[in-house]
Amino acid sequence: MSELVTGEAVALELRPARLPSRALAVLLDLTVAMLVYVVLTIALVAATASLDDAAQIAVSIATSVLVLVGAPIAVETLSHGRSLGKLACGLRVVRDDGGPIRFRHALVRGGIGVVEILMTFGVVACIASLVSARGRRLGDVFAGTLVVRERVPVVRTGFLPPPPPWLAGRFSGLDLSAVPDGLWLAVRQYLSRMQQLDPQVGWAMAERLASDLSARTGTPVPQGVPPAAYLAGVMQERQAREARRAFANGAAVGGPAAGGVHPADAPGSYEPPAGFPPVAAPPTAHVAQTAPAHETVQTAQPDEPSSDRPAGGTTGSTSFVPPA
Repeated sequence: MSELVTGEAVALELRPARLPSRALAVLLDLTVAMLVYVVLTIALVAATASLDDAAQIAVSIATSVLVLVGAPIAVETLSHGRSLGKLACGLRVVRDDGGPIRFRHALVRGGIGVVEILMTFGVVACIASLVSARGRRLGDVFAGTLVVRERVPVVRTGFLPPPPPWLAGRFSGLDLSAVPDGLWLAVRQYLSRMQQLDPQVGWAMAERLASDLSARTGTPVPQGVPPAAYLAGVMQERQAREARRAFANGAAVGGPAAGGVHPADAPGSYEPPAGFPPVAAPPTAHVAQTAPAHETVQTAQPDEPSSDRPAGGTTGSTSFVPPA
C-alpha cells in the first residue's frame, strides 16, 4: 500500500502498480500503436505517391510522432489516465495526491517516455521502476504521477458469531487502547474460521489469542468464560465503541475516546499464532473523535457468575458455539 495525502489532509491508501503489470500494459499499448501506424503508413504511401521523396519522409515522420507520442498523450488526457493497455490490466495513472491527471501530466509522461521507453527499448523505465519504492518511472517522477491498481481483490470476511447473552456488557470497562491492529485482525480471522478448524487446534489458538488480548488490556480472562466466548465478547465491545464513535453527533475531532482503538495508539506489532495466513490491514480512513460527554468508562471488576449464566462456563442456548 502507498499512503497519499490529499490537499484536505485526508490519507488515501492506494496500491501502486508494479513492473510486470505496467510492462504488460505498455506492451499492449505499443502493439495497438504499431498496428495503427502500419495502417496509416500504407494509406499515406498510396495517397502521397505523387509527392517527392522529401515530402514523403516528412509525412512519415509526422505520422510516427503523431501515433507514437501524440496519440498516447491524447488518450491518457481524455480517459483520465486509462490507456487501452492500462484498462485491460486494471491500471490507472493518478496524481501524487490521488486526483485525475491533466494534459500537462500526460504531456510530461509522454515526452519522457519517448526517451526511456522507445529510444532505450524500455531499459531505463524498467530500472527506474525497480529502484522506485512505488514503482514509478522517470516520467512519473517528473510529472508527479503514480500508476495504481484499480481492480483490487475483494477480501470476503466470514460471519462473526455473537457472544453468549450472559456476556453482554461484561467487558464495557476494558481499556482497549493498547491492543494493536494485528491482534484485532487475528481475533477476527479466528472467529470467522473457528468452525472450520480442528477442535484441539482451535481451542489452542483461542487460548493463545485470549492470553495475548488479556495481557494487552491488563485484565485477566474471567474465570469460567471459554476463550472463544471471551474473544467474541471483547470483539463485540470494540465494534460497539467504534459504532458509537462513528455516529456520535456533535463530537469534536480530537484524540481517541477512552477505550477506543487507533492505529497510532497500537504499540508494536503482533505476531498471530501458528496456522494463520499473513493478514494485512484493509484500506481505511481513520478519523479520531472524542467520546460523548455522557459516555463514562468503568473499571473492569471480576463479576461473580450471574444466575442466568449456565454453570460450568458453557455457552448455554445461544448461536455462539466455541470449539470443543
